Amino acid sequence: MLFSFVFYAWGGVSFSIILIASIIFNFIFAKQIEKKNFHQKKWLIVGLVFNVLIIVSFKYLNFFITNLNWIKELFNENAPPIDLLKIVLPVGISFFTFQQMSMLWDIYREEKTEKITFLNTALYISFFPQLIAGPIVRYNDIIDQLKQRTESVQQFNVGVRRFIIGLSKKILLANTCGEIADTIINTDINFIDSPTAWLGIIAYTFQIYFDFSGYSDMAIGLGKMFGFDILENFNLPYISKSITEFWRRWHISLSSWFKDYVYIPLGGNRHGKKRMYKNLLLVFLLTGFWHGATWSFILWGLFHGLFLVIEKIGFGKWLKKSPPIVQWFYTIILVMVGWVLFRIEELPNAIHYLSKMFFLENNGHLNVLSFLSNERIIILIIAAIVSSSIIERIGRVSLFEKVNNSIAISATKDLLLLLLFITSLIYINSGSYNPFIYYRF
Repeated sequence: MLFSFVFYAWGGVSFSIILIASIIFNFIFAKQIEKKNFHQKKWLIVGLVFNVLIIVSFKYLNFFITNLNWIKELFNENAPPIDLLKIVLPVGISFFTFQQMSMLWDIYREEKTEKITFLNTALYISFFPQLIAGPIVRYNDIIDQLKQRTESVQQFNVGVRRFIIGLSKKILLANTCGEIADTIINTDINFIDSPTAWLGIIAYTFQIYFDFSGYSDMAIGLGKMFGFDILENFNLPYISKSITEFWRRWHISLSSWFKDYVYIPLGGNRHGKKRMYKNLLLVFLLTGFWHGATWSFILWGLFHGLFLVIEKIGFGKWLKKSPPIVQWFYTIILVMVGWVLFRIEELPNAIHYLSKMFFLENNGHLNVLSFLSNERIIILIIAAIVSSSIIERIGRVSLFEKVNNSIAISATKDLLLLLLFITSLIYINSGSYNPFIYYRF
């Protein structure tokens, strides 16, 4: 636990004060809820409101001020604007705040009847592998492991391998794809042609997946090293054949959190189809807003929510009858359109970019070849293979399974992982492009 606090304090001591204060208050709320008395529900509401206010204060206050200034200007151009506040967003605040809300909910629902302790609560919230960029670890999924877990050399080895895979996905795939995406998307849209616009968003599609899934792999691997089993957060989302399936595979910890703590408490699908559609749209509006305080994120969430509703209305049944390639093509195109809204925060610029993609303009000064090299082409091909089910299918081949546990195969795997680790370290030490997209969420 102390190491987790030191790890978090590395990004700023003031952030640690916020984290510690949040833990203390939530522990107090949890102990009150745990009493199971007449005031239990009131304490749950107080705790949830407290956590929401923390996120709003640090993440959304300037967003509300900006929109209030815009509304004032509509009615009075000479009205003095309200000054924005100088707020620094604490790293990972959305993740650890959501975890604390899940703790309060789970205790209220009596999903775990054991009495909580401050040390276990503090460790659960501050556990460093997933503290700053997820996955969102729910209280009832890990509390038993906090009280009793088993470490072993075998589990440590599994954790090391998983960590190296995640690091390699992040450094070798996400970063290279991110360089391509940033170079194209940050270029004046009038200077590029349609194929280049598609290359930019395809590269970003790979970047955001390998960045976040790579970090999740590292968190799961580190957890394994310390004897913890953290649930999976991604399951090959880009092989999905509907938007509904996509959200079963993408950022699983977030989508399941909203399902269990927002969608179902709102009534889910228990009160008729119209209510279900409203609940879905509200959940995805909140999902978009969770990612950031801009209208582009909100539109991205509503965009996905709208197509989920369309699939629920009946389109999903028709889609299942169509050829698999049609289902996949429909899904991946919509996902990439959504990523345009997600990546380009200014809506007019996002619309301009989409028009460049779909109106097939070839009059740009720069074409695809201007942004590609042999190394980038190889990385894009590898990214496409790794994000597909090809490797998974190879693993299912019976012949492969028979030799999978042999010494030669095991040694080859370890050698490849060692080479990936060394290569990743070389890339890191070169001081090259190395952003973490989900840190700001």
